[in-house]
Amino acid sequence: STSLTMAISTLLAWSLAAMSLVIGNNLLRLSESHKLTESVAEWASSGEFMQFNGHAIFFVDKPSCSKSVVPTLLLIHGFPTSSFDWIPVRNELTKWFRVVCVDSLGFGLSDKPRHHTYSIGEQADIHVAVLRRLGVTSFHAMAHDYGDTVAQEILARYNGGSLGMQLKSLVLLNGGLFPEAHKPLLIQSALLNPYMGPVLMAILPGPALQKATARSFSRIFGPNTQPSHEEMDNYWCLIAHKNGHRVTDRTITYMADRVLHQNRWTAALVESRVKLLFINGVLDPISGAHMADRFAELVPDGMVVRLPDIGHYPQVEAPDRVIKALLDFHRK
Repeated sequence: STSLTMAISTLLAWSLAAMSLVIGNNLLRLSESHKLTESVAEWASSGEFMQFNGHAIFFVDKPSCSKSVVPTLLLIHGFPTSSFDWIPVRNELTKWFRVVCVDSLGFGLSDKPRHHTYSIGEQADIHVAVLRRLGVTSFHAMAHDYGDTVAQEILARYNGGSLGMQLKSLVLLNGGLFPEAHKPLLIQSALLNPYMGPVLMAILPGPALQKATARSFSRIFGPNTQPSHEEMDNYWCLIAHKNGHRVTDRTITYMADRVLHQNRWTAALVESRVKLLFINGVLDPISGAHMADRFAELVPDGMVVRLPDIGHYPQVEAPDRVIKALLDFHRK
């Protein structure tokens, strides 16, 4: 019948389109190569790799320049970037801490398996595994964005007595601590869509994704603290390394994780057994002033430092003020 013929034709058309996407994506990946920038290459040479469930995880262990015994500070990066984000504050922090930075699975210099099911729980496992490898038994933590959620899971484990080491304090930078107050960008919502995300990853060429990333960063940084072209080249280099720009539809599922585990991760902050500080760039459209207000409402015992002229990346946009806020917090 005519309707059957049309149905078969439609099915064949969709099948051919799907095959074209797969073939095109594979050819696109084969043609894409990303050389490390000079700054990223220098960063890579400062760290090392460990294996976690068959995947290479990059981390940097920076000893303190102090001659006295100092505490360990774990730095947990955000999406879609990497531990490279902490460079503006890391060296100064080594005056007071042994600083450990980790690239989460799917980010930075770590492995980025395309068909992996990424989860916040596994990322928490990875960070704890790095600390154990380094012989760390107690630590402070500072996290940003995606890393906030990883830190909330670590805090939930510590509150419940299952972490296996001592978390001494937690500093959080801009991030979606509470899903009801989180305002994702349109591109983030598109990538999270289980149908649209894979298609975008398959059909968009690398240069188009790079331009989209640059536009997104311009929106979320403060108007007077915009990233330079060199900084954007470094960010993109680490995003695209090991074809990481082709897995962002997988790594962004953390936004769904936040909703699924909302009660657990909100309770971690509300019932925290350690002191909390939230450093907030209030101009951030994703998790700015509105997120600081929500934190102050739900966690009245936590400290809040608001940076009125700063956007989503306080550690990059205002590193001196982030360091001062962290040290003031620790002194109190």
